[in-house]
Amino acid sequence: MTGAAGNGFRTDLRLLLGLWALTRLILLLCAFKAVVVPGPDVTFEVGHIYQSWYEVLRTGEYPSSDVTWQYPPGAAFAVLSPALLPFLDYATAFFLLAFLCDASVFGLLVHTGRRRGRSMRGAWLWLAALALLGPTAYARFDIMVTAVAVAALLTGLRSPRLLGALAAMGAVMKVWPALLLVGAAKGRRTRVSWSTAAGAAVGLLLLCAVWMPGSLAFLSYQSERGTEIESLGAMVFHVARHFGWEGTARMNYGSMEFLGPYVSWVSTGALVLTALAFGWLLLWRFRARRFTSSTTADAAFVAVLLFTTTSRVISPQYMVWLVGMAAVCLAYRSSRMRRPAHLVLWATAVTQFEFPVWFSHVNESDLLGISVLFLRNGLLVAATLSACRTLWRHTVTEVAPEHTELPTSRPQKRPKVLAGSA
Repeated sequence: MTGAAGNGFRTDLRLLLGLWALTRLILLLCAFKAVVVPGPDVTFEVGHIYQSWYEVLRTGEYPSSDVTWQYPPGAAFAVLSPALLPFLDYATAFFLLAFLCDASVFGLLVHTGRRRGRSMRGAWLWLAALALLGPTAYARFDIMVTAVAVAALLTGLRSPRLLGALAAMGAVMKVWPALLLVGAAKGRRTRVSWSTAAGAAVGLLLLCAVWMPGSLAFLSYQSERGTEIESLGAMVFHVARHFGWEGTARMNYGSMEFLGPYVSWVSTGALVLTALAFGWLLLWRFRARRFTSSTTADAAFVAVLLFTTTSRVISPQYMVWLVGMAAVCLAYRSSRMRRPAHLVLWATAVTQFEFPVWFSHVNESDLLGISVLFLRNGLLVAATLSACRTLWRHTVTEVAPEHTELPTSRPQKRPKVLAGSA
């Protein structure tokens, strides 16, 4: 790249890097409470819950007696990670490691965006989204899992084995990265990535089971979860409270949940919606005929959107997953996910007001609380429907079966369209 175009690119890159550094400095200041964000202390979970788990894990056991431990056994790696910086206290080390994960994702997106056929839009989206989400992004280990997932998608086009291995690593930490595999191109890429993921997941789970007892205790606690007040289903009870509903919102299994009449019905309904989402993904997988360089990322974005939106829990940190997947999509010029990605960006901006700024209003189900929650969840629903429609049209309805091609095993000679037999 030379001349005016090259100078313009370097100027844009300097602006991108400068804004990232500025916004991340502000996030760190918020995490360390040098800048106070209104509402509940978002760092409480790190300094108290995570650190209490850390102390138990160090003894060689999982915190199986703690009902707030609701994560797969691989989450122990994230909780124990501050031990890598033993000269710092737990919270400080955790925030710095979260910052490094953020920097890793940003660096991967910038590196990818500079290649032919790629775009810097993904890096810009990641920069903006985490800044809009606020210190919550650094106060949960979801950013560590997202970093693994982003690395899996950005390297998976060249190495299906690496895609499978990293997806398995993320899945044993927080399950959802298993969805990254749904969009692997049919044929050899699917066989290699899925078999690698299965083998790696089994190996990691066995390692955790041998390493420490109680690795699967989280399953029983997850099955007893109710409907969190920030979820899509909870919107029914936010309105019902104003019409005589006799239930209440209180801390249950580590989060604010609605408890009372008909809550179990709504929770069951959420599970049914999740099952239907899984069925739609299976149907898409069967019908899909066109796999471009961005299809794996696009399908992963759609899958994570579906399972987040239909979940009984839509915690603020879940937005880190979504913006990570959206950013990877926008890093590919062939992706058509720009509109749903921008909807997720807007939902992320609203989320900081939903939690922590106006969380007390959400908890009380007053007009302000209901409005901000309806707006955030409405944007997520719109993003989900738009993303599903876009993925279906781009891979199913806009290409004839006879136009499919098998993917090449040599990345440098890969055709623009990757496809294969079922």
